[in-house]
Amino acid sequence: MRPFTPLLPNPHLLTIAGNYWKRELDVTSFPVQATLYPTEPGVQVLVHSQKPHAAPIAELIAVHGLEGSSDAGYARSLAQAALTAGCAMHRFNMRSCGGTEQHSGRTLYHSGQTGDLLHVVQRIKNDAPIFLVGFSLGGNVVLKLAGELGESARELIAGVIAVSTPIDLAACVERLRRKSNFIYANRFLRRLKQRILLKESLTPGSFALDQLPAVKSIYDFDDKFTAQCFGFGSADNYYATQSSNQFLDRVRIPALLIQAKDDPLIPFDVYNHPAFERNANLTLLAVDHGGHLGFVSRTKPRFWLDQVLVQWISEVRNKAHAGFVSQ
Repeated sequence: MRPFTPLLPNPHLLTIAGNYWKRELDVTSFPVQATLYPTEPGVQVLVHSQKPHAAPIAELIAVHGLEGSSDAGYARSLAQAALTAGCAMHRFNMRSCGGTEQHSGRTLYHSGQTGDLLHVVQRIKNDAPIFLVGFSLGGNVVLKLAGELGESARELIAGVIAVSTPIDLAACVERLRRKSNFIYANRFLRRLKQRILLKESLTPGSFALDQLPAVKSIYDFDDKFTAQCFGFGSADNYYATQSSNQFLDRVRIPALLIQAKDDPLIPFDVYNHPAFERNANLTLLAVDHGGHLGFVSRTKPRFWLDQVLVQWISEVRNKAHAGFVSQ
């Protein structure tokens, strides 16, 4: 596996570079099909799918991060790498994301909302193995789903990958309070508030807008809106029940977690979790630098992450196939 040599040593600059670096996706050779999947009454989620030129060797479902969408740069460049390698690619939008606020009724999305993704996995399932790839918040979703399914995951999913994942939601929200992270916190909060206002305009009476001025942090937003929307009661209970760290021991399929030790949004000590010693299905690939989803290499190919993910998927697929043939 190619070592990661960061473009820049500063984690904040790497995070910004990863977010804004131009990513190419060939939609002419690989046309995009947009599909709305009904996941529960009144709720549909949007998935952008692309197929390789031959029968796919694997199906990848990518799940974006907080206030992201299927158009996120990391999802686009992974799609290009995966399609070139012969995989089908499905870029999943969490409910109300990707411009689908009108399709999700009176609900938002949250960090542990696995039901929508499971529904899509079940609909996509065919002869090719399915791999889930989650970025940031999406990483928490795919790990939690794998843990929830336990042994039964093997019937649906060949493996999961989680990149820059807040496996301990409370610790990561607390990290956002640091002065050095005010740019990220303010950006997330501004977009979340805009989403509430848009959703309220589409479904009047869904949210207590009088609470919005008092929301000064992500914790406040989760306490007054996310937790209330989904019946968690409080932000603390939301974080305690929806963090993927409590599901790690239950994962029974290959899982790769990729994390930069200098991630400004995720304290690396949350990865000092005993499950990484106890559960042989978990592989933690920790690099010294990379910021948050900022794995832009100093040398070409720039998107080191995409090469690592495609290589790991190929290795897991080949190993599973060899085991099946030998039986």
